[in-house]
Amino acid sequence: MPLPRARFIFNPRSGHNARNPWLLERARAFIAEHRLDAAVVPTERPLHATELALRALDEGCRLVVAIGGDGTMNEVASALVGTDATLGLIPCGSGNGLGRHLGIPGPGRGAFRALLDGHTRMIDTGLAAGHPFFNAMGLGFDAEISARFNNLATRGLPAYARTTLRTLLGYRPEEYTIHADGARRIRSHAFLVAVANSDQYGNDCYIAPHARVDDGQLDLTLLRRLTLLNALPLAERLFTKRLDGSPSVVRLRSARFVIERSSPGLLHTDGEVRRCGPRIEITVRPSSLRIAAPRAVEPRPLWPKLHRAFKRRARASLAGS
Repeated sequence: MPLPRARFIFNPRSGHNARNPWLLERARAFIAEHRLDAAVVPTERPLHATELALRALDEGCRLVVAIGGDGTMNEVASALVGTDATLGLIPCGSGNGLGRHLGIPGPGRGAFRALLDGHTRMIDTGLAAGHPFFNAMGLGFDAEISARFNNLATRGLPAYARTTLRTLLGYRPEEYTIHADGARRIRSHAFLVAVANSDQYGNDCYIAPHARVDDGQLDLTLLRRLTLLNALPLAERLFTKRLDGSPSVVRLRSARFVIERSSPGLLHTDGEVRRCGPRIEITVRPSSLRIAAPRAVEPRPLWPKLHRAFKRRARASLAGS
């Protein structure tokens, strides 16, 4: 399909982009090859992608493409919510949760071509303490890991796993009170609380199995405890879409949540970390973002052998998790 006037926003510090600077030239070559009314601009600092996206809207662009990870996607999408402009996504980060959920291929696997061959979808977006998120937000261990992960020199699942294990040794769960629409109330100590728009963090790690980005709802996952005994079964559930049903997990679905804790602390939205108060209101904004997506989603595990191994192990251990 012919593309409207477009702006490509390239984050040179995203994990994949930092290792593959040729992507900037690939974007320029794509524009030239298809004679698009478009330009590529690099980001220079945090939140710069939002500024560049707003400028693109002012200059008449109706397609704004984020070339980067979840943080870049968040910054660009934040400027497009509620407008008639469409978000394009070339997922180049370490997780790419929203991109994977929508079936958007990575760079070198047809991501640029998908902008031409795909279609526009309307998806929901979320707000947590006034901060937009499009894939997932989290509190507790989730936010602590995001804070440490953002400071790593090397990204990817192995680095994430090492950081998780180191943080796990000294982390203590907090107590949370969670209110959902419909007057449901839960009070519990929790290792982490995540609220997701899509079904996964990224890397095929499914924190909210069966969540959808177009149902007008958000999916909350509360993990009560993580121990040496339940860590492996829970990991298997995460990677095999079987998290529901574990006695260590509470799952809720609602258009609005209020989460209370005893003191201010960390919050992450799409992996970007900030401090916020002890009361966090989380709401969905139904059908508030236009995004370019493939016409058909073809799930593909990141590491097929690992995926199959988790499935085999899960059959033997799910009953005890």
